[in-house]
Amino acid sequence: MIVMLNGQNHKGSTYHIGRMIADKITGDHEIREFFFPRDLNHFCMGCYQCIEDEKACPYYEEKKIILDAIEEADLLIVTTPTYCMHVSAPLKSLLDMLFDMWMVHRPKKCMFEKRAVIVSTSAGASTKSAMKDVEDSLFYMGVPSITKYGIAVQAMNWDGITESKKEKIDKGTTKIAHRLSKGKKPHVGIKTRFIFNMMRMMQKNGWGSSPVEKLYWEQNGWISSGRPWK
Repeated sequence: MIVMLNGQNHKGSTYHIGRMIADKITGDHEIREFFFPRDLNHFCMGCYQCIEDEKACPYYEEKKIILDAIEEADLLIVTTPTYCMHVSAPLKSLLDMLFDMWMVHRPKKCMFEKRAVIVSTSAGASTKSAMKDVEDSLFYMGVPSITKYGIAVQAMNWDGITESKKEKIDKGTTKIAHRLSKGKKPHVGIKTRFIFNMMRMMQKNGWGSSPVEKLYWEQNGWISSGRPWK
């Protein structure tokens, strides 16, 4: 399954590019879409309840619908327009509420087996900062394969993009979709392994945010020789 996490409610330039990638990937796959803020119109309260119990989050029931889809997905396509050089606020809010899934806390095994694509557009500015906001979160959740596609479209909406620019987008999205269609299992790189091992040692020594976290790591066998990518 492909899950699209869209950092805007409307289907603008960024959404169109993300959907092009999803539609071009060969094989039978369901495409499930979420739009923010429509599907999660809250900000993280910083109450830290999720550190002790993820179900204690005030927005858990709404968040769980999205989490279940993320866990089931083989591929995540995250789209965000570039707002003031960074990720859109609604998408940042979602990422904030997933911080308990970071390697420093309670990472989920399934995240180390996923691929992700980050798509961002801007009217003219660089999209690098916006994509890095998303990339940082995905990396620290353990996602081993992250592809980025950013482009300045010189337009306020999809209809306003020139045909030559759309041809360039078509070629770029085709290339990405072709690579993703191969279905190769993503390789967990050295940087992810290094960060994971640092967090493992931290949890082993009881330096985590909560004893609940250490217990979680022990139950998964990660304090000893087990690893989420094995």
